[in-house]
Amino acid sequence: MSKKFSVFLVILCVLALGLSVAALAVACRQEEPVAQEAPVAQEAPADIQYVLYLGTNGKDTNEPVFTPEEAKEQAEEILLRHFGGFTIQEAAGGWIDGDTVYREYTLVIFLSDTDLEHVHAAADEMIEVFNQSAVLIQKNQTTTEFYAG
Repeated sequence: MSKKFSVFLVILCVLALGLSVAALAVACRQEEPVAQEAPVAQEAPADIQYVLYLGTNGKDTNEPVFTPEEAKEQAEEILLRHFGGFTIQEAAGGWIDGDTVYREYTLVIFLSDTDLEHVHAAADEMIEVFNQSAVLIQKNQTTTEFYAG
């Protein structure tokens, strides 16, 4: 073999080895898992949660209009007529008027997926049935999601 041919073979082997390394690098890169962005959860649209505070002492006497059990039952009947669902929590309300401390059994009602017109209609009925001067209504901007898994 001539010296020129030997040099040519060495160069050819080096080129073949370089091409093999390059092909292997490309193949390894293709097999690596491609980082995917996590799917963005669809944010439920913002809405208003209404929270009603319903006292159960009559406005004229500051005495309970109903027993706690009757008050809750009356409120639930009103809410079922006006809304598809509700949540009620029992609370103790209190205030001072002059030197007198008043306390009353209070129902805290949470409503979502409704509007102020429907809330006012239910509050009007509560004011009448519970002999109240007013029902305290809070409007809280929130996000509501009925999550099912």
